[in-house]
Amino acid sequence: MKQKTTDALDHVLEHLGPEEIDQYFETYADDLFAEDHAFSVYMRALIRQKNLTQREVFERAELSDRYGYRLLTQEKNTKQRDYILRLCFAARLSLKETQRALKLYGMSELYAKIPRDAVLMIALNREIYEIDKVNELLLSHELPPLRSTACLE
Repeated sequence: MKQKTTDALDHVLEHLGPEEIDQYFETYADDLFAEDHAFSVYMRALIRQKNLTQREVFERAELSDRYGYRLLTQEKNTKQRDYILRLCFAARLSLKETQRALKLYGMSELYAKIPRDAVLMIALNREIYEIDKVNELLLSHELPPLRSTACLE
């Protein structure tokens, strides 16, 4: 059975009352994320949908396979939003998908009033996904590039 989109589930919820919550959970169990792994499930689904492999994403993000996998599975948590952004760019996510990924990871979404975030939003909207090109764009506006994990490995 095909999974429901978030928009479809939002529509269903518009018409449910509190007495129908258990029925909703039962009916749509296959479509719901476990909160502690929502980011992992979401990212893996998008990576598959875009016909990419995890390894390709880690390579494009300039993350080691081991570290990228640990971030993706949430075995390793980071407070560095740039590492998650690197995964999002490398997986060729849209701005909307990136915002959701950040939110699911527990990080702040990109915010148009913050100059660096605005540049990142433009890059996503224009499908500039290569980390080097994103960093060049940031640097050309005297903004810090996406942080690298090189110092961790």
